[in-house]
Amino acid sequence: MTTVAQRQSAGLWTFTEPISALRDSGCVEIRKAAAVLLCFVVMMDFHKLCTFETFQQVSGRYGYGRNFRDVIEQEFTRIKGVTYLDHAAAALYPESLLRDYCRDISSNVYGNPHSYNPSSRLTHDTVERVRYRVLQHFNTTPEEYSVIFTSGCTAALKLVAESFPWRSHTESQAGSHFCYLTDSHTSVVGMRGLTSGRGVVTLPVSPQELESRAKDEAQVEDVICQTPHLFCYPAQSNFSGRKYPLSHVKGIQARRLYPACAHQGRWFVLLDAASHVSCSPLSLQDCPADFIPISFYKIFGFPTGLGALLVRNDAADILKKTYFGGGTAAAYLSGEDYYVQAANISDRFEDGTVSFLDIIGLNHAFEALYRITGGMHNIQQHTFGLARYTYMLLSSLCHGNGRPVAHIYTEGQFDSPITQGAILNFNLMDSNGQIIGYSRVDRMASLYNIHVRTGCFCNTGACQSFLGITSQQMKRNLQAGHVCGDNIDLVDGQPTGSVRVSFGYMSTFEDCQKFLNFVAECFVEKPVTVDQERLQKLKSAAAASEGSNDSPSIKITNGKVCKGDEKKLTEASLMGFGLRDSNSHGEAYTLTNMFIYPIKSCGACEVHDWPIGPLGLLYDRGWMVVNGNGVCLSQKREPRLCLIRPQVHIHSNKLLLQASGMDTISVPLENDNQSHTGVCHSKVCGDRVETVDCGNEAASWLSDFLGQPCRLIKQRPDFTREMKKRPSGAATSTSLSLVNEAQYLMINRASVELIQNLMSSRQDDSGGDQLLDTQSVISRFRANLVIAGVEPFEEDNWSHLIIGSTRFMVAGHCGRCHMVGVDQDTGTKTKEPLMSLSAYRSGKVTFGVYLTHQLTEVSTAANVLSVGSLIQPDPNCS
Repeated sequence: MTTVAQRQSAGLWTFTEPISALRDSGCVEIRKAAAVLLCFVVMMDFHKLCTFETFQQVSGRYGYGRNFRDVIEQEFTRIKGVTYLDHAAAALYPESLLRDYCRDISSNVYGNPHSYNPSSRLTHDTVERVRYRVLQHFNTTPEEYSVIFTSGCTAALKLVAESFPWRSHTESQAGSHFCYLTDSHTSVVGMRGLTSGRGVVTLPVSPQELESRAKDEAQVEDVICQTPHLFCYPAQSNFSGRKYPLSHVKGIQARRLYPACAHQGRWFVLLDAASHVSCSPLSLQDCPADFIPISFYKIFGFPTGLGALLVRNDAADILKKTYFGGGTAAAYLSGEDYYVQAANISDRFEDGTVSFLDIIGLNHAFEALYRITGGMHNIQQHTFGLARYTYMLLSSLCHGNGRPVAHIYTEGQFDSPITQGAILNFNLMDSNGQIIGYSRVDRMASLYNIHVRTGCFCNTGACQSFLGITSQQMKRNLQAGHVCGDNIDLVDGQPTGSVRVSFGYMSTFEDCQKFLNFVAECFVEKPVTVDQERLQKLKSAAAASEGSNDSPSIKITNGKVCKGDEKKLTEASLMGFGLRDSNSHGEAYTLTNMFIYPIKSCGACEVHDWPIGPLGLLYDRGWMVVNGNGVCLSQKREPRLCLIRPQVHIHSNKLLLQASGMDTISVPLENDNQSHTGVCHSKVCGDRVETVDCGNEAASWLSDFLGQPCRLIKQRPDFTREMKKRPSGAATSTSLSLVNEAQYLMINRASVELIQNLMSSRQDDSGGDQLLDTQSVISRFRANLVIAGVEPFEEDNWSHLIIGSTRFMVAGHCGRCHMVGVDQDTGTKTKEPLMSLSAYRSGKVTFGVYLTHQLTEVSTAANVLSVGSLIQPDPNCS
């Protein structure tokens, strides 16, 4: 055996071996000094592992492409000095979210969405916009799923339990089964409180049974037995962070997995996504669960008290309500038992008025989350990296005698974010291997301003399984005085719960570092040691799995828009509303003026020869302006839109945005290589529309001009929106742009002149409004086609007409509102011409008629309408 001196002279001095040799010295003082030095050296080794450099070696991705520390300091100043590690319980909201939300509700009037006044319509449209955004977040559409807002995930689960068509077992029919994975939240297990009283069989299923008792193939659908059964399981365990395969959804629905393979009937799946969606993406295209309950505060931190039940539309009709509240009825009678439920799924189940201000806040939450992180895939990579690093070090940390410091409750080794979430559940142990009670850990953590969660986390099944607590022990613990949520952490030396740390999108490496140092300082018998062999294995496994963790990004592009022969197209220029110098009664039935409105509710372009597209006049209402919540802006809410004067330049593929005092900018008319991949959902006249965003330059331009956050969006070329009411005699459906109701709006000069004469006669009673000239009246009615007719309002009785060589059908009369009071040159509001029009028209106030074109099979997109064309009306003589 070599001596210390020999090792030194041979250059073999290492961090630990020579100190170990000193500990064997016969001198007591040397042995004491060696012990202190060894403790210092090993602590140095541990602290080296607690560096950002080591973290980067194993973490994969960190942050979101910017200076992450600066973002945290700007958005989360209130947590300075706080190590918040309870994100699975509640996320933290960024400060910009609240600022934007407060600015929104301080500057807009939001009324009860069940009314029909302007403030109520604003609320309704915003709420509907948020529904679409929720669905978009989960990669699905309103055609596939509906969003029912609730007070939280628990309320969503209770709604399913109360509405599911449970069948009790009888001699003639099999009874329903309510099945759930034992690793489920209390709120899922609690559904049996409703089912047990209805004669429904309750069947808990362990994670092992789910696949071990599965069939090799899906079971043939039983057309005779249609007894409904419900299976519930978590996408991610809120106890351990284990992610269960999303493929289980189809496995149960196809009756391949247990227990569905063992029981005939129709199986529905409830996927508890509350824990999963806090840090991970969820695509309902991949796992078409029938019911998905969520709580939004677990994703965003704000608003609280708001959740949702996502319901697959194909499964919605099985849910049956007994109670009906305000807003859920299509009709009912108080004097007899007569009730017809609302046709819309969301309306049917949202009893009373939804928490609309919270829902509006949700829209700002989405904005902040995506602005800071770029999306859930980035969050998943960031948070998993933090969790894996913490797991690697904590699981390798040892006392001075070599015993492990932590017992970690996990099924795997944190190999992949596909199988493991950003949750770490454990109990600490002393150097003798005895569990340290979670209450002690919690109290010490609070002294260090470290916030963790302790107990069983409302998941008794997982707690029993991981901690090895039998049902009899659970009952004895209750007799010993232990109840859920208390601080009795040990009964007869055995743990009643554990410690959980969880990470969120704003968690940092420093959070991991402070937590690990806290454990080492407070609970490790010195010297602190590390199981290097285990740590190296975990590092190797992490490196091997890193390349397979990245999910392919989803890129949404627009289909190519076919263009007509541009040589046949003329340039549209903004020429005001100057009228042709012609006598409106000179030649009857001619097209005297033609306008397009490229951006919905903005200024007009007068054109003289213009191509007909599949949706109407080419580029008419192809774009629209939306506010910060994604709701379409109109002149009803923002009259200054009329001062924005767009120009269409077909030959240069540009839409120009112009306004007084603003520099002119442009966006492309068509963009085959769409750089803005996000699909935006909004509503036009109650219809859902899919659009693409036109970029930040246009958004900044509009926001500066209008004085509020705005964006310019364009209807997706591959999106089809059909006219609600097909005109009588129409053989096919009619596709629309972002117009309200029809492809074209036509007004008659003779009708304009009649209204003008009425205004003149009422001038003394018009509230001081200046008499409007013909040009101003025409501009306020915002028609595409202005014709010279013979009699006022004769167009109301036409069913068909031909302009030039193009045949049109009359699709209805255009109802008018106070928007016709907006002066299109100044943006100011007047009472006329609506007052005179209302006095003249009895019943619904209409002016002008809607048209749809009828292109023949030989027609092409190069058909052109020209001012001066003759019009052949076909009066409706029936």
